[in-house]
Parts: sequence; C-alpha cells; structure tokens
Amino acid sequence: MSEQIQIKGLPAIPPLGIGTWQWGDRLVWGYGNGYQAGDTEAAYRAALQGGVRLFDTAEFYGFGLSERLIGRYRQAYEPKPLVVSKLFPYPWRFSRKTLFAALKKSLQRLQMQQLDLYLLHWPWKPVPLEQWALSLAEAYEQGLTRAVGVSNHNLQQLERVAKVLDQHRVPLAVNQVEYHLLERKPERTGLLRAMQAEGIVLMAYSPLAMGWLTGKYGLDNPPPGRYRAQRYVTRKAQIPALLQALNEIAESLGATPAQVALRWCIQKGTLPIPGAKNACQAEGNAGALRICLSEAQMARLDALSGGEGPG
Repeated sequence: MSEQIQIKGLPAIPPLGIGTWQWGDRLVWGYGNGYQAGDTEAAYRAALQGGVRLFDTAEFYGFGLSERLIGRYRQAYEPKPLVVSKLFPYPWRFSRKTLFAALKKSLQRLQMQQLDLYLLHWPWKPVPLEQWALSLAEAYEQGLTRAVGVSNHNLQQLERVAKVLDQHRVPLAVNQVEYHLLERKPERTGLLRAMQAEGIVLMAYSPLAMGWLTGKYGLDNPPPGRYRAQRYVTRKAQIPALLQALNEIAESLGATPAQVALRWCIQKGTLPIPGAKNACQAEGNAGALRICLSEAQMARLDALSGGEGPG
C-alpha cells in the first residue's frame, strides 16, 4: 500500500487508524449490550487485515478495559500495530509526576514495554500544561514512549506544549481533535494549517460524527442515546443535503457513505481514527484506503459542510 502518513519518530503507516473508545465503554456506547469482547477481537483482526496499522486507546476508555483488550489482541495477532494511549488529567492528579504512574499502568494493561505514542487527553487543570509537557518530555527521554503529543488542544495550548518540548528537543508528534464534515473548527481557527506547517499530525477522532455520517441515520432516525442523538443539533439544517451528497458520491464510487466521509478526512491531510464495534464496521472503515475523491467531489462536500459547528 503506497499511501502513507508520517508521525514524527514513528514508522510511516497508511492514513487510517482505529479508535477504541467503544471497547469497554458502557455509558455512551453500551458495551456489553449488543456487542462483546469477541466482537472487538474480530474488529481488531479485520482492521489489521484491511491495512490499518494504528490503534488508539486511553486509560479512560472503559476505565482500562480498552487497553487490556488491545494488549490481549496484540499478543495474539500479527502484524503488531502502533498503539496510542492517553493520560486523563483527573482533578485529583495534583502533580505532573502522576503521569509516570499512569503511563506504567497503561503499559502493564497493554502488555508493552514501550508505548508508541502517549498523549495528554485534555488540557485541564489543576496541573499546568507546561508541567504535563515536561513529564511528557521526560517519559520520552526515559524510553517509556517513542513519541508524544496532545489531544483536544487549541492552537494557543498547542504552542505552550510545543515550547516546553522544544526546550528538551522532543518532537510534538500529534494533536488529536474532533474533525469531520460536521465539525470543521480546526480549519476555521487555523489549527490544522498551523499543525501541517510544523509537521504535526492531526488525528481526527469521531470522523463519522458518532454515526451521523455513516448513512445509517438521519434526522428522523438519529443515532441511539441522548448524547449521540443531540450532539450535532446545531447542524440540523445542513445534515440532509450532506447525507444526500455522501450517498450519491458513495454510489458513484461503489463505496459507502462512511468510506466517503473518512476519505474526505484523509484527503484533508489528517489521520482519521473511526471506531468499530465489530468486524463488519472495521472492514468497512478500512475500505476508505482504497477509494479516492475527485476535486469536484471534495469541493461539493466542502461547500455543504462549511460554517459553524458545535463547540
């Protein structure tokens, strides 16, 4: 597979990962109700077979269960993908030193000696960003992780972290933020442009807008759960035309609306990490690596998805 994306300090990989928030999360995704560990194991295998070489998790996902599942699957199957995990800045973490205990517990659950990429999940107090950045640099210097980055950071916050890392000559590899056809804030704020200028990869989470862009749902049939159903209520006026365009483009390519939505993210120069509860979803997502949108199709989707998004 010739198409690759380069994360600083890591081997080049195909420009699609898989997010595993669903693997163990009961509150938002209903883990255990309709899908189980066996389904996520099948999703893991299907993603690998489809060419995916990056799995994103976090200590917060299923309160460690997502990491444990990935650790188990990673031992059982080849090839070994890159693994990303994240530190959650719980309010009772008063010291930057808590990062090391959290990282070591993540490594234990993942059954790894060294993480590929470790991120600060949110830029929340009480620990200042500069202090978290210092611990990220030390974790990198100690060989606990091959690369470091952040998640949910705006441009100003990103620059604060980058300044500290740069003082230690540690590359800032990624910023993981929500980005998709219904959330283009990283473009509007200049975040995406600034990151690309510095070679920092934007990892696009929820690239299918929590199900809204899969073609499975609509205004009359929203995704299940109050949070998912109301997440993009401010985009109601745009959703029908956007879904129609996704369907029409998908049909012309012999693809699915979800694959088109993911491909849009890829061709914007980002690394989307859609979730998958089962093998069918993982296999379908991987199909985005094997299609290409024309300039006219990209322009059509751009026009229909422009404007303000939530948040």
